[in-house]
Amino acid sequence: MIKRLKSIPWNSIPVKLVLGLLGITMPLIALLFYNNSYSMNVVHSQVAASNKNLIAIYMNQTDGQLTEVERHLASLTSTDLNVQDMGDARTEDDFVLAKTAVYRKLTSDLSIYPYIDGLYVYSLNRHEGVEAYKGNLSYPQLTRIRQALADRVSELTQKSQYRNVDWKIMLLGGESYLVRLMRDGDLVVGAWVKASTVLQPLRGMRIGNTGAVLLVDDNGGILSATRDLSNKELDLAKGFQRYYLSGGEDKFLIVGESSAKGGFSLAAAIPDESILENLPYLTKASAVVIILALLMLPLSFLILRKAILLPLGKMVSAMRKIGKGNFQIRIDAAGAPDEIQLVNQAFNTMISRIEELKIHVYEEQLSKQRAELKHLQLQINPHFFMNSLNILYNLAQVKQFEPIQEMTMHLVHYFRYLFQSYHPLVPLKNELSHIRHYLRIQQMRFPDTFSCEVEIPSYLETTAIPPLLLQTVVENSVKYAVKPGEPIKLIIEAELDDLAEEPMVVITVRDTGEGYSEAALSRLRQGMTYADETGEHIGLWNIRERLRLQFGDKAWMDCYNDDPHGAVTEIAIPLHASQEQKE
Repeated sequence: MIKRLKSIPWNSIPVKLVLGLLGITMPLIALLFYNNSYSMNVVHSQVAASNKNLIAIYMNQTDGQLTEVERHLASLTSTDLNVQDMGDARTEDDFVLAKTAVYRKLTSDLSIYPYIDGLYVYSLNRHEGVEAYKGNLSYPQLTRIRQALADRVSELTQKSQYRNVDWKIMLLGGESYLVRLMRDGDLVVGAWVKASTVLQPLRGMRIGNTGAVLLVDDNGGILSATRDLSNKELDLAKGFQRYYLSGGEDKFLIVGESSAKGGFSLAAAIPDESILENLPYLTKASAVVIILALLMLPLSFLILRKAILLPLGKMVSAMRKIGKGNFQIRIDAAGAPDEIQLVNQAFNTMISRIEELKIHVYEEQLSKQRAELKHLQLQINPHFFMNSLNILYNLAQVKQFEPIQEMTMHLVHYFRYLFQSYHPLVPLKNELSHIRHYLRIQQMRFPDTFSCEVEIPSYLETTAIPPLLLQTVVENSVKYAVKPGEPIKLIIEAELDDLAEEPMVVITVRDTGEGYSEAALSRLRQGMTYADETGEHIGLWNIRERLRLQFGDKAWMDCYNDDPHGAVTEIAIPLHASQEQKE
């Protein structure tokens, strides 16, 4: 497969035209797919928002109703004398009379709160309570409810730190209940409501023939539902901050709202097929357009072959003969389009002049090669090269083969970059990769004293800079800052200055050495070279000149000392540098 791919003439015009046609049609096909997917997302969002609002409104109403019940329970213990008598009854007769009155009171109150299925009052002194409920309850069901309420009352009394401030979920006889108990002295009052009662007003909600409205707990367990969806593999434990799709083969759109009164939520599971019932027509239309686009590809290629590829084939054949030294060949332009005829005429004219231009071209190429060779030779730092060889020699004496291999590879990459640094501009990431090889060699040379840190944002790594620009600054810092026995750290940073008229990339190289001398800073700021007892220093001056020649006044370099010490060099380059600015 790889051999077949390599055998394809990727640089030929026929292949490029085919790829161009595919490049035009495939994005259009992808756009159709995207449009279809986007339409589905829009429909999902609109349906989810509509049902989310409806469920949120009803949940707010439910929470408000539960709040009203809580207020009523609190008022029972504080204002109703019969309820108070149940907690303070001195005799059994008084308790029975109070209990009977309370029963009538609770029965009457249930008609006021139609959304509550039962009310409850319990005396801790008598260990007996009274309840009123709606509907028909069998004796076993009533017994289970009484026992569950008694257990919850016991929990209230035995745990002093227990805080019963929410509606709790109880499962009794396969049916879920929401229960709220409140304690006031020796009395406990409470209320319960069936999970199915909470869902009753939402049974008419438009959620498709197979959808359902559900009451779920915080763990995603279904407490009650308007339709059994237990075999649909729904995941209801993701929360309801956003809508999502869930289910096995049949997908459902899940939206919901959590209650502020307890650990339960209302959710709607809407079948995806009912939401997207009209979108298949759009999908079929998209498929027809895609098929037509694919059928147009070979037809377009035949037209291009006759109008362009055949005339180009004649030109290629003529060029091959010219490449073999036959400069007497000429291209017949008959039958070709007007533009091709013009090209052929110009080509025939140029062939006539090739002989006289050959010598000039050869001489120009030789001159360019000499200039490039001289440039490459100037880039080699003899001290660095000799020091590297000396380190390799010392490592070889002690048979440290792994460091030798590592350092050799770094040297290979280092010099390879030097020999390829004839481009006007290179990406910043290439320059940094080269510098990392150089810094690693220096770390092997000064293992206990020299460290470095490169912090360049990834989005700036493609910034075009002159080659070996940062290398000169880094070599300058290593040369004058690193001293045996003294720990030195070199830091390379870059940031984007988008407040300037033109976005600039500011590259900073700083070290923790002694810093620049005042004389050196003064000469650099005047745009002059600096010389001391060790000789003339032209590295930084050369950087400034290269920036000026490459970018004019759009780039700059500044040198100063850090606080408390250390040399800092800042270089600013246009973010969108072009190789044609100062070629």
